[in-house]
Amino acid sequence: MTGLISEPLVKHFSMDRDDHKRSKNLGKSFMCRLQSMFSRSSAPESRLSLEDTQQWSQSLERLLESKYGLATFRTFLKSEFSDENIEFWLTCEDYKKIKSSFRMTSKAKKIYEQFVKAESPKEINIDYHTREQIKRNVKSPTAQCFDEAQKIVYGLMERDSYPRFLRSEVYRTLLDSLTTDASRG
Repeated sequence: MTGLISEPLVKHFSMDRDDHKRSKNLGKSFMCRLQSMFSRSSAPESRLSLEDTQQWSQSLERLLESKYGLATFRTFLKSEFSDENIEFWLTCEDYKKIKSSFRMTSKAKKIYEQFVKAESPKEINIDYHTREQIKRNVKSPTAQCFDEAQKIVYGLMERDSYPRFLRSEVYRTLLDSLTTDASRG
């Protein structure tokens, strides 16, 4: 009986070690991509800083306000195949800036088809009532017709994706790298 128990535990332990290695490699690979993305700007004030990166952990809002934070968070979510919420949220932010009623109508339909409609390609996780309300709103859209869904999605990211991001190898590796760079002067 002992052999039956220990073998799965050994396999489980080795899988954990492999997952950790994969995660560490993902973090390093991700760091290389980030560094190439962020090093293109040569002006010191437009480069990614340790202080900016540390502030991402203060709130999701702080993270999204930072161009590098937003880019890093989006890339992290894409790596997890869970980027529909941030994509929806950003699309809604752009949608609110539309002034033309014709463009607003066209864009509202696209947003509905892409994110809100049941079985849509990037369906967001919202309740039936909100989904039906948006379906009605899209018939004569306003700048606020996605506000309720946007609040729900922001809350989901704040409670789920954001804490996972802060615990991720990607974020920790980035912080470690910037801390090392800062200590070297």
